[in-house]
Amino acid sequence: MMYMPSINLEMTGRNIMELRCKAGISVKDLQMFFGFSTPQAIYKWQKGSSLPTVDNLIVLAKIFHTSIEDILILNEGQDVVFYGILYIYNFFWYNYDN
Repeated sequence: MMYMPSINLEMTGRNIMELRCKAGISVKDLQMFFGFSTPQAIYKWQKGSSLPTVDNLIVLAKIFHTSIEDILILNEGQDVVFYGILYIYNFFWYNYDN
């Protein structure tokens, strides 16, 4: 097994809201920074129902004077079996061609 981190959406959303508040920036300010016509995307980030795109994470990190790693909150202790594409290819090749 291999540890594969995953992003905790709810905790990341709370973190975005906390960082925004600490920076003294309103949702309306972020909306204007990003050029969004509505603030819905920002509310979705803060609620944890969606994540900012990588481009938007880079901008958020600059606005909050932090790193992307400090914005994202990862789930800990999740082991995931990782086979890799070559293993899967070999499995099917040897099991179905012979």
